[in-house]
Amino acid sequence: MRALGHPLCVGLDPYLDRLPTPFRRGAMAPQRPDTAHAVEEFCSRIIDLIAGDVAIVKLQVALFERLGGRGWGVLRRVIRYARAAGLLVLLDAKRGDIPETATAYAQAYLAPDALCGVDALTVNPYLGPDTVVPFLIAAEQAARGVIVLVRNSNPDSSAYQSVRTPAGPFFMVVAASLQRWQERLTQGTTGWSSLGVTVAATHAEDTEEIRVALPHALFLVLGYGAQGASAEAAIRGFRRGPAGLEGGMVSSSRPILFPVAASKRGARAWEHGVRSALTRAISDLGAAVA
Repeated sequence: MRALGHPLCVGLDPYLDRLPTPFRRGAMAPQRPDTAHAVEEFCSRIIDLIAGDVAIVKLQVALFERLGGRGWGVLRRVIRYARAAGLLVLLDAKRGDIPETATAYAQAYLAPDALCGVDALTVNPYLGPDTVVPFLIAAEQAARGVIVLVRNSNPDSSAYQSVRTPAGPFFMVVAASLQRWQERLTQGTTGWSSLGVTVAATHAEDTEEIRVALPHALFLVLGYGAQGASAEAAIRGFRRGPAGLEGGMVSSSRPILFPVAASKRGARAWEHGVRSALTRAISDLGAAVA
């Protein structure tokens, strides 16, 4: 991200009802083999169009799971394709369970020999701190990353995450519980930890509070673009680094994947729409961190 000059992370969300016309096959029913082929073709083409211009892609695992066994095969191949293109892969799976089960999830995605190995995984901490530890241990052992849900951008997230406690809003209770692991996973020369947390550009005022608690954690910033948050709101909590403001990755998916005017036209028009949307997001975020 320092070399590229921007923190954009492209979300790879293959919604079947939104796939552009050039990729659609029949009724796009989840159980059909040609639907899985269409999803793989779409994801691979997106990777071709963005590789070299962004550092990381975020794959939404649910949109592959819905395709059944074929979807898991597509997911594994898309992960390999993205890595071969020089991209880091963040799997947005929001796993979280009792420690024994969490260990199995961690082995599935973060272990060195994982069949569906990725560079980082999103984790849900709401069963308690002990359910997060197996992921953090696996990440430490394999030099991979874990991003814990702390503050999210969906409208109802505040119903839980902003509940007041004696220690402050509940999202800060979660953030504070991660401080020791943030330090333990701060290695190498960048000054940043392999422990990350979600923050919401739509609740930018909370981001600065989270940054105080977790000064070395990378932020996965949600809510930029389609949910209405600006680039300036998205980088709240970033700090000055060697090449500008840094401290996380800003996710955008729908505006880039599905440019409205181009998605129902031919392949060339859609590709032009993707590249135009990508360029706008890079320019917007690049100016904000400069």
